[in-house]
Amino acid sequence: MSEQKLSPREEKFERARQTLGFFLAPAVAIIFALIPTGMDHTQQLLAAVLLGVIILWICEPVPIPVGGLIGVAAIVLLGVAPASDVLRPFGSTTIFTFIGAFILAAAMLKHGIAQRLAFAVLSIPGIAKSTYRVIIAFGVITCLLSAFVSNTATVAMLMPTALGILAVIGQLMQDRGVVKSDFDPLRLRVGAALMLMLAYGASVGGLLTPVGSPPNLIGRGLIEEATGVQISFVQWTATVAPLCVAMFAVLALTMFLLNKPEIRRIDGVDEFIREQKNQQGKMSRAEINTLIAFGLTVTLWLLPAFASLIAGPDSEIYTFLDNRLDEGIVAVIGASLLFILPTNWKERRATLTWADAAKIDWGTILLFGTGIIFGALLSSTGLAETIGNAAADNLGVTSVVAITAFSAVLAILISETTSNTASAAVVVPIVIPLCVAMGVDPLVPALAATFAASFGFMLPVSTPQNAIVYGSGAVPITRMVRTGFAFDILGAILIVSIVPIMIGVTGIGQ
Repeated sequence: MSEQKLSPREEKFERARQTLGFFLAPAVAIIFALIPTGMDHTQQLLAAVLLGVIILWICEPVPIPVGGLIGVAAIVLLGVAPASDVLRPFGSTTIFTFIGAFILAAAMLKHGIAQRLAFAVLSIPGIAKSTYRVIIAFGVITCLLSAFVSNTATVAMLMPTALGILAVIGQLMQDRGVVKSDFDPLRLRVGAALMLMLAYGASVGGLLTPVGSPPNLIGRGLIEEATGVQISFVQWTATVAPLCVAMFAVLALTMFLLNKPEIRRIDGVDEFIREQKNQQGKMSRAEINTLIAFGLTVTLWLLPAFASLIAGPDSEIYTFLDNRLDEGIVAVIGASLLFILPTNWKERRATLTWADAAKIDWGTILLFGTGIIFGALLSSTGLAETIGNAAADNLGVTSVVAITAFSAVLAILISETTSNTASAAVVVPIVIPLCVAMGVDPLVPALAATFAASFGFMLPVSTPQNAIVYGSGAVPITRMVRTGFAFDILGAILIVSIVPIMIGVTGIGQ
């Protein structure tokens, strides 16, 4: 479902973009490597490779992870650094956090946890009687799920239910004479609002935890690699929670102002939900096992923070737990339980098979690894300092507020035209050396860029979830552009306003 349906004009543009990347990436890399710049030779070669990789990421003549791998290979072949040093970041704990979280999400997707949660929320008395409440309820469900499951998978799981409810609403409007008998239910404003709430709600909820979205883990990994500041699961969530709440409120307001549903009161949706819920029946053993593994993982992630609150950060129990409950190891433990907890002991059938696990997004894991490699090399070769000094001399930004705003806007612009994962991998390594050169703490601008990289609400190509809802046919491109543009601007304002305050409150880096 994540495959985007392109119009002939869009297909032509995509072919042109990819063709340009095939020739532009190597040309720019070679030219930059050969021109006299006065830079250190190693720095210049690394910069040339990075420029080529960035073009590959933006134009996508090859899959984005492959573009990163090409860059890693070029770095070793050109003698920028030995292979053993270059590949060391692939052992990062964040790699294992990715793997474990993705496997847990695969189990939730396979066993229908999302649909069960959706029907449970929509069954709350009064929710299904109002189009506004239904749309907000879908937004809440999407936000909660996407905090732990991939944004794309969350939207893909919930969209069939949303389309079923939309069909019920369309039939009701036809019965009431609100629309003509030959109307297209996919062209209703209520449909556009419901679909866009799914897509945008996933992007908002994905910010809430470090594992909610690949840009989160990539940005956090790059920040920790460059600054040495460790950001715990609890610190991240506490910092982002007010931002997510504010963004959801703005999202709901923006959605209803720009895509006001044709009717407010509805009947029949509660019957549809009751029928779907009855078809699910009781929770299966696989669902229970998945919730056990997921619950244990989250508990172990949070346990060191609770120990710190109760016994203090200098206590032996906190030190013991913090040293042993590494996020990556905890994620692997939780994922491993899915292959241990049985659904049929006689047949030795576990909750998840390796064939299921093999389908996780290995491309994002590779992309994260290459991003961390580039970040480490930027620091070790001194190229980060060189970039920062040059940017400081030419950009004219002189304060942490200006740099934070610049970082957020740049990340949003890039995420509109390429993946949000690539946006984080491109922008955060630029922002950190810029801050260092300006004598500004890079934590706030780098986190702002990381959060903003998950934005990209205007176009179907901006995020996979945008592509999914656009492919449903219920969201005209003009509505997506108009609504997304408004939310891009409001979201950037919220990031610049809230992130610095919350970092001070939660004490990250102190």
